Amino acid sequence: MERLGPWVPDRAGMSPVALAVSGGGDSLCLAWLASLWRKNLLALIVDHGLRKDSAEEARLTARRLQALHIPSRIITLTHLSKGSGIAERARSARYVALRQACYEAGCTDLLLGHQADDQAETVAMRQRAGSGCDGLAGMASVTALPEVRLVRPLLGFSRDALRQTLREQQIEWVDDPSNEDLTAERVRVRTAFRRDSTSRTAGWVQAAQQGSLRMVRETERIAALAQQSALLPYGWAIAGETLPQPENLSLLIRAVGGLIYPPSVAAVEQLYLRHCEATLAGVQLVRHKTQWFLIREAAAQQGPVALADRAVWDNRFRVSLPAGLDGGEITVAAAGFGLAREQRCGWPARFCATLPALWRGGQRIAVPHIGLCDDPVLQNIRLIFAPPVPAGGRTVYDPVCPVSP
Repeated sequence: MERLGPWVPDRAGMSPVALAVSGGGDSLCLAWLASLWRKNLLALIVDHGLRKDSAEEARLTARRLQALHIPSRIITLTHLSKGSGIAERARSARYVALRQACYEAGCTDLLLGHQADDQAETVAMRQRAGSGCDGLAGMASVTALPEVRLVRPLLGFSRDALRQTLREQQIEWVDDPSNEDLTAERVRVRTAFRRDSTSRTAGWVQAAQQGSLRMVRETERIAALAQQSALLPYGWAIAGETLPQPENLSLLIRAVGGLIYPPSVAAVEQLYLRHCEATLAGVQLVRHKTQWFLIREAAAQQGPVALADRAVWDNRFRVSLPAGLDGGEITVAAAGFGLAREQRCGWPARFCATLPALWRGGQRIAVPHIGLCDDPVLQNIRLIFAPPVPAGGRTVYDPVCPVSP
């Protein structure tokens, strides 16, 4: 843990270190180990609401954490529904909820229970998807997001070792039945590894070797990206007169799309080689005047979110309300089309359609990024572009200073 620091001092009055605890063997072992390391902890339990027993399992996990003297908070998701891509949708929603909970609690570090078998499975899946060298490096021990660090202390330990630790401590855990669902790619890879431990070990070794090389590549890549590209407060990116190399283009797509993970290397390489306007991972590559831009795909944007301080819309914009202001019946949603040319500050209509706007009763009442607001009460509301993972390019986030096209 010392190697993965620095850490907030472990004393009363300081922000706790957060833990994501599902109740399974990995995360519960993480919680037990963390309880031996420090006292000031906060466990976050996300109930996806997708199984009939999930609420009771969340409460059971909270009781087990209480026995370890770890305070916990249950976060219930209500907007997920079963169907296509549920694993990815659930993961994305979980990370949004965890980041928001950390922000509200003032936690700057979030511990995750990913372990060596998860790492080997991830490497195998990315290898099949053609993720390139960075993908084969697997998950990083520390990932710095704008508001919180994701820290994975258990990547050097196997799933079996963690469960054996819990057995010796006589601590029970919850087994999620979805972990045996062979329709999921990760479960199929896991099943194959059970039959071939040599492949699993090779995945661990490959991830470690590629991880060291990735650090060197990222340093060089970020320097090049900062020279050519910029993120704008509107949630768009200027990619330059010529497109960045696929590795850098992928980082910009991740930021503009509000993604935790970048799109596949193969897909980005195809986009780069076509060198024409196209859509990938909820992001549009468009040409405006002499520059390439990346803007959000309007159809992929999140629906309305209630206006509240610290609320997050589209996994990219954080609401900041003046003290004492109540959002009432106002929601945050995409501005959409219909803004007059003189209101768009010179930007194309398809750009401005993706901006966050304030709505009331089905009427658009403000678009803060272009200064459109007739109600003085709402003029100090800020919708701050804060993608979950920084792109590494120059960043111009402050919407108080409009940027000219």
